[in-house]
Amino acid sequence: MADLVTLDDIETAAARIAGGVVRTPTVHSPGLAARLGAPVLLKLEQLQRSGSFKPRGVLAKLATLSDDERAAGLVAVSGGNHGLAVADVAGAAGIAAVVVMPENAPARSVSAARAAGADVRLTPDIPAAFALAAELQAAGMTLVHPFDDPVTLAAQGTVGLELARDAIALGEPPTDVLVSVGGGALLSGVAVAVRALLPGTRVWGVETVGAEAMSAALAAGGPTPVTITSAVTTLSAPSASQLTYDHVRELVHNVLVVPDADAARGSVELAEHAGIWAEPAAGCLVPAARTILESHPGAHLALVICGRNADVPG
Repeated sequence: MADLVTLDDIETAAARIAGGVVRTPTVHSPGLAARLGAPVLLKLEQLQRSGSFKPRGVLAKLATLSDDERAAGLVAVSGGNHGLAVADVAGAAGIAAVVVMPENAPARSVSAARAAGADVRLTPDIPAAFALAAELQAAGMTLVHPFDDPVTLAAQGTVGLELARDAIALGEPPTDVLVSVGGGALLSGVAVAVRALLPGTRVWGVETVGAEAMSAALAAGGPTPVTITSAVTTLSAPSASQLTYDHVRELVHNVLVVPDADAARGSVELAEHAGIWAEPAAGCLVPAARTILESHPGAHLALVICGRNADVPG
């Protein structure tokens, strides 16, 4: 079993990235509360630099690299948001970066990563993207992994740190916190912070059908490869890691799975009832919230809106 990240690790990460990221707000959503029939807090990470929570982990990782590791250039594999964050952070720091994405990654993320100065390379699918990134790492580049890194995981946990502190300040701590799951670093880090600061609060992961790396790992008793068929590329990790699996097994109440169509409808509901543009990776939390309320009536919900980087239909 991997060593679990602690609240102290998350506090260290928060100090590491201070000034480099947006301290995003946690707000009430009267519209979504009326829609769901329960109090709702929203952690607005779609307002974060590059449009998702991902720069937190990238900045923290960059702070730990040696001069030689920086000079070698960074390589990242991503369904969209992680690659865009690496491109943004590396470009601002004057560091070369190669970002490998599957061909079905959001076009806006591909374009934005290139505009930030990254060399974006497209592959047929996400497993091929991971394979190419591994080749580039073997050739000497410095890998910035999207989730299999305790430094990154602790930095993503700063989302949960801020959420928990905001909820305490508002005097309305949630009974249930919902977090989207790709490789699981955000869910893991949020669970560490929330469980430490809000004891008794349930933390839930949410995946989409065809991007069920964490559900599969929990069912198998450890990380196992999955076939990616979901259109929600920003959740499409080909497997969880031992690091994220161990955190989720220990700290997360359950992982729910919703269809792509429900995730897309959830994005529409966030726009119509909360005034938020969010990608389906965040939209999936809305149908999952309904499932939770069916089994836990009276729940007070907090949803981590992880990002906004989805293509707009033409």
